[in-house]
Amino acid sequence: MNLPNRLTVARLYITAGFVASMTLAWRWKSPGDPGWTPLLSWSWGYTAGLILFVAASVTDYFDGAIARRRNLVTDFGKLMDPVADKVLMAAAFICLIPEHAIPAWAAIVIISREFLITGLRLLALSKGIILPADKMGKHKTVWQMVTVIYFLLLLALSEFERAGCISGLFWWFHAWHYGGAVLITAALFLTLYSACGYLWKNRALFAAA
Repeated sequence: MNLPNRLTVARLYITAGFVASMTLAWRWKSPGDPGWTPLLSWSWGYTAGLILFVAASVTDYFDGAIARRRNLVTDFGKLMDPVADKVLMAAAFICLIPEHAIPAWAAIVIISREFLITGLRLLALSKGIILPADKMGKHKTVWQMVTVIYFLLLLALSEFERAGCISGLFWWFHAWHYGGAVLITAALFLTLYSACGYLWKNRALFAAA
């Protein structure tokens, strides 16, 4: 397995770590709370989740860049790179629903789009055709990543404030509600627009189905 493909697979492992850290953050309790145990006492889950998500996003850039620069583009990479992206983004949006960062309906729209495009790729694969991700799909993914990082950064800042490391986050709620709403709206628009474009570009597959 070449380096770009290893980075793609590594993104799946990092995603698992991201989900674990977010889960620990959800269950965090202080020693004074009922049911507190040392296992649930880690209070930096969001910060760790932010670091892991950024690391996974970096691998998304480098696997494609290295593959193109060194002429290491493979069928495995064409297929699994977008799949790893979808797993990462689906995990992130689902993890943000309990925090009321992403409305459940918005996450459903985004994840449904990914299932739809994956189904199209499987249809193409059954005909011996491998459909790589297009540029608009990449732009969509980048914007979704920016949206997730924005919310994770705000959650990480709340952990630092709770620990007494920083103070004065009077702007936090405005950034969460208003800034987040703008990013989610843009991410939803690009999600739907890229899906329509991808389906139209490959409409011949439906005609032959």
